[in-house]
Amino acid sequence: MSENEQKDSFSSDTSTSLPKEQWEKKLLENEKTASFLQSKDKEDEAPVPPSKHTGHNTWATLLLFTFLVSACCGIYLTLHPAASCKHSKQAASAGENNESSVSAIAEAFNKSSAKPGIAWIKVRGVIAQDDNSGPFSRPSGAGAIAKKIRDAAADKNVKAIVLDINSPGGTVASVQNIYNELLRAKEKEKKVVALFRDVAASGGFYIAMAADKIVAEPGTITGSVGVIMQTSNVEGLFDKIGVKVTPITSGKYKDMGSTFRPMTDAEKAILQDMVNDTYTQFFAAVKAGRPDVKAEDLTEYTDGRVFTGQRAFNLGFVDKLGGEEEARLLAGELAGLEDPKIITTRGDDVREFIFSLGSTMENQTLAKQLQTLATPSVSYLWVN
Repeated sequence: MSENEQKDSFSSDTSTSLPKEQWEKKLLENEKTASFLQSKDKEDEAPVPPSKHTGHNTWATLLLFTFLVSACCGIYLTLHPAASCKHSKQAASAGENNESSVSAIAEAFNKSSAKPGIAWIKVRGVIAQDDNSGPFSRPSGAGAIAKKIRDAAADKNVKAIVLDINSPGGTVASVQNIYNELLRAKEKEKKVVALFRDVAASGGFYIAMAADKIVAEPGTITGSVGVIMQTSNVEGLFDKIGVKVTPITSGKYKDMGSTFRPMTDAEKAILQDMVNDTYTQFFAAVKAGRPDVKAEDLTEYTDGRVFTGQRAFNLGFVDKLGGEEEARLLAGELAGLEDPKIITTRGDDVREFIFSLGSTMENQTLAKQLQTLATPSVSYLWVN
């Protein structure tokens, strides 16, 4: 296209366009629109300011923290209940007559409102000292059971104790610890009834000898009056894997019962004498606790054998056949209580819930298994 034709074309286009004033006005509006869109894009790219909901999140965190602290305090107060209000002699001597009067009234009210009843103490599983170290481990060993008996003996509202036994026995010292605590409770005029569940053998049978009366189901497995001591010998295993143990002792009997070598005849004789002595203590407890059993039956049925609750009742080792209701009523009868109520310690349910969180695998660690294997123990235990 020639230069003249381009000019003609341009002039023709211009002639059909807007007037100059309107064109310039339109152009100015377009420039303003473009500036507005650019500023809008910059605003969109700018960082978003903090949300107003941040404050709500902070409050939620504070409320959760407060709830956790309150829960911990509640659990602590439940596990460590405050001592009951008692009349303070020191306050009276200091001249605080008003506070002393209030304390005396509160004490009198507590005595009048509290009703006498029976304490129900359970013995479950092997009786031994509890060596669990977990923060939520349930204190169920012999020491915990002995403490419950002491607490019941010290409680004036407890008139009788029911010892609920489902145990094959346990170590000698732990069994004797519970047995002696029951004797001390009887010295404080507490009546004691033993209840046999599925199994009340050996050490479980031993602690029942301190009871005034014994109740058992006809099918209860009981008896097993005797002592057992078991040792292991892993010498053959160690030879296969190339391990040799060389003990350094101060005397020839210091490593007696070692699992790493055979036992000599002299060592067997020493350990047998110890077992016999321990059995004599068991037999004496049975004879003292069951004076009505015939001498020939006492000798025959204390040779380690087990027998049923029905046979024990026929022989005089058990006073009554039945379950927990019979044991409760019998305890009330001995204590002079009609339809006796079971007195529970405040916080028992909470304790059980907390201790149920504890791991049951603590005793399954390799170190504990090796310790059990390498340490022989003398036990009043029925092993089948």
